[in-house]
Amino acid sequence: GGTSCDVLFYFAGLGCGTLAVLEQNEAGIFLLRSFDWNDGLFDVTWSENNEHVLITSSGDGSLQIWDTAKTEALLQVYKEHTQEAYSVDWSQTRGEQLVVSGSWDQTAKLWDPAVGKSLCTFKGHEGVIYSTIWSPHIPGCFASASGDQTLRVWDVKAPGVKLVIPAHQAEILSCDWCKYDENLLVTGAVDCSLKGWDLRNIRQPVFALLGHTYAIRRVKFSPFHATLLASCSYDFTVRFWDFSKPNPLLETVEHHTEFTCGLDLSLHNRGQV
Repeated sequence: GGTSCDVLFYFAGLGCGTLAVLEQNEAGIFLLRSFDWNDGLFDVTWSENNEHVLITSSGDGSLQIWDTAKTEALLQVYKEHTQEAYSVDWSQTRGEQLVVSGSWDQTAKLWDPAVGKSLCTFKGHEGVIYSTIWSPHIPGCFASASGDQTLRVWDVKAPGVKLVIPAHQAEILSCDWCKYDENLLVTGAVDCSLKGWDLRNIRQPVFALLGHTYAIRRVKFSPFHATLLASCSYDFTVRFWDFSKPNPLLETVEHHTEFTCGLDLSLHNRGQV
């Protein structure tokens, strides 16, 4: 479950990291450019206002801003987290250019890429933060998932936590917002389960999806279907679910021969993951 994986995370952080920027066309997938950092890179997010800009988060606690169109691609380094910066996400709502990061130092930090230091630090988790995800609906609202077994919802305009959901009796490694319902989130945990949460009533989950046999590392809602989601796990599989169906597990993909650590669903191609 959780403990053996933590050792692997630790060793992954000792090496150097590479950001690879790829392009896909009819002939296949090609490497456009790659950039090296002197510690492991754990997460990456595209800018929502510049197609050439990305932000990565690193095992040394820093965030890096890269511009793939520039010769000197590294624009800025933010070094404020005191432990691994494990997640980073760029705001999805219009009218704000905000980035949130989550760290093993148990804090989340708010950044404006035009400003050289963090705008705010969010404290409250009692364990490492594995995932920080902006709401696609509500400006200034994000969720965080933690090793303290809680999912938390925050508002950047308010100092404290907005909502604490004791979502699993295990470390929560991933969370995501439904693209069609501003009150619905999903969590994935070391207990091998996915759970759906309605923010208006958090006493019990609105759905629980069982089938993975090891910790769930990443979960994502579909951009095209309100009840469809995808998850990947240390059991080497990627699974697709429709939580509205009596038998929600749609498909199990066993293409990988090692831990499956990340996935995302294309915004442009309905069938592409």
